[in-house]
Amino acid sequence: MTISHHHDVLIIGGGAAGLSLALRLADHASVAIITKAPDKDGSTYYAQGGISAVVTDQDSFESHISDTLQAGAGLCDPETVKFTIEHGPENIKWLEKLGVPFSKEASNTGKRKLHLTREGGHSQRRVIHAADATGKALSDTLTNHAKHHSAISFFENHIAVDLITSEKQGRSTKSNNQCIGAYVLNKKSRHVETFHARHVVLATGGASKVYLYTSNPDGSTGDGIAMAWRAGCEVSNLEFNQFHPTCLYHPEAKSFLISEAVRGEGGHLLLPDGSRFMHRFDERGELAPRDIVARAIDHEMKRLGAACVYLDISHRPAAFIISHFPTIHARCLEFGFDITKEPIPVVPAAHYTCGGIVTNLQGKTNIGGLYAIGEVAQTGLHGANRMASNSLLECLVFAESASKDIIEKLKTPDEKNEIAPWDESRVTDSDEEVVVSHNWDELRRFMWDYVGIVRTNKRLERALRRTQLLQHEIDEYYSNFRITSDLIELRNLALVAELTVRCAMQRKESRGLHFSLDYPPAKENSVAKNTVLTPETNLTNNIKIIK
Repeated sequence: MTISHHHDVLIIGGGAAGLSLALRLADHASVAIITKAPDKDGSTYYAQGGISAVVTDQDSFESHISDTLQAGAGLCDPETVKFTIEHGPENIKWLEKLGVPFSKEASNTGKRKLHLTREGGHSQRRVIHAADATGKALSDTLTNHAKHHSAISFFENHIAVDLITSEKQGRSTKSNNQCIGAYVLNKKSRHVETFHARHVVLATGGASKVYLYTSNPDGSTGDGIAMAWRAGCEVSNLEFNQFHPTCLYHPEAKSFLISEAVRGEGGHLLLPDGSRFMHRFDERGELAPRDIVARAIDHEMKRLGAACVYLDISHRPAAFIISHFPTIHARCLEFGFDITKEPIPVVPAAHYTCGGIVTNLQGKTNIGGLYAIGEVAQTGLHGANRMASNSLLECLVFAESASKDIIEKLKTPDEKNEIAPWDESRVTDSDEEVVVSHNWDELRRFMWDYVGIVRTNKRLERALRRTQLLQHEIDEYYSNFRITSDLIELRNLALVAELTVRCAMQRKESRGLHFSLDYPPAKENSVAKNTVLTPETNLTNNIKIIK
């Protein structure tokens, strides 16, 4: 018998976006949070840099807006940028009231004030941080509050399989489709449970695990994007994958991220011979936006046949380095590198999904009752390239705006919807798990080779054919065998890979994070358009370009 759960709001994902939303809703609704593992499994926990916001008189909304628009290479939505940045200060104050231990320094008045750092693309110091482990401090604080609130129920070791919509249940058409819950695999019992909810929120993060090298944790498998697509949502701009320029290069480091703040505080990028090179690619040098830095490193590594480049901050005082980057210093020591005395070997790695599910300023999708917030959403904030530390800001601001919309809608009477139980009567346990592991490895390797930092039409065509073949195998496997967590994630990644390739094939220019050797860089004043995919027609014919 299928186990059923009933809540006002179902939040899929337990990072900054999901936890912030849960806390803002908890006094008004019953909330369920689904996470694939115990806490600390999302990208938020590993974010080092910080949260960008205007919190001093020396800075201004106009400056932060201008920097963001410039980094976005003409594709940011100005209204979204303005909305997000103007709501930044109030969200920082909210976090301070919750007790997030941000780094402080002495001020002229004698009171301690927020210590601000500067990262690539920012013209001012406006990044609020907790040493070099902002994500951990934020995640720990939000989780602690959420787990002590009686209205919030955590379902750890659960992974969503698919969204439940009124159309799929045969109760409506596309025009009035409503999301009414989700089928969720309990990883411990291995049974699929049904979650009913008046409102469902996808806060599942990005899809960087689709690449061989990534700074993200294992759970970044594009689940929300894939589920939303299958439910009937539009997705946009998935060709814009941000590669973080500096991840620790070591076979056992599992792409440990070296924060952008290291360059912000004076770190130099060096070739193996010890010479600096970034000034040859951009006048801002190491403080250029991430796409420029990542392409420069990729170019130099390929030109020289080098396995990595180096990031050096050892010219700064040792006490300064240890106080500002304690986590990075300690982690590098574990692998034999003392950053106070020597350069760090680094390589680029997939880091952030700038595209995603199309939403409005309240996080609403084109399906009633379904919201998407955080990295899974395409709000228009990031455009063709995300500026450093705007991501956590987006999580907080859109959690706040979505909460207000949901609270208002909860005032209307609830329509009770019966949901058909999950049917696994015609499947068996698999005796060929090697199929899953092999396909997983193949997918991530060809995405890295063909849809990585630098692309060509031919590489994209090869990648498309492979995604289609893999999905055929995966669908056949999915239809015949009892589902597992690995199979769910592989199914989602393969779909997101195809959507990413199709977005990339439609962009006939090099812009922001999408760089193609077959097309020249977009002119500065050229008209920028989003790439939008809609599930209304077949994947082969469903691409449209809109302003």
